[in-house]
Amino acid sequence: MTESTHFRRAALEDLPVVLRLLEDLHPSDTSVVSLESCEAVWEAICSDDKIYFGLLEADTELVASCHLVLVPNLTRDASPYGVIENVVTKKSQRGNGYGTLLLKSILAVAWDAGCYKVMLMTGRKDKKVYDFYKRAGFDMEAKQAFVAHRTRHGSP
Repeated sequence: MTESTHFRRAALEDLPVVLRLLEDLHPSDTSVVSLESCEAVWEAICSDDKIYFGLLEADTELVASCHLVLVPNLTRDASPYGVIENVVTKKSQRGNGYGTLLLKSILAVAWDAGCYKVMLMTGRKDKKVYDFYKRAGFDMEAKQAFVAHRTRHGSP
């Protein structure tokens, strides 16, 4: 890992480089998303104070990113909780510690926002990925996740 790493919140002008990085998230995904089709969504992400899209740069190159949503909550002394999605490290930079640094940095954002917990899920089934999340501070035994996906016709 390089000495000059920098974690920051994404800005509007980051969309093109973020989209290129996200191609490494699901390489088998054949759907191509155009810059134009994402601009309104990206503007909503960047302007919402409950959403933090974190970027990790090394020597001014974007090497990793993830998406944190801060969810208002009525339990746990009305403390919010966080949900992390789309954790990705540039394929050529994996194994250098950037992903762990990214997650520790985004967790600091969540803790500073008063979150009492932060959750993430992965569809990956290999021990290497589980160990990665454990190193970053996540406990895979704490909760059980259930996922429902919308079908093409809009109902589960």
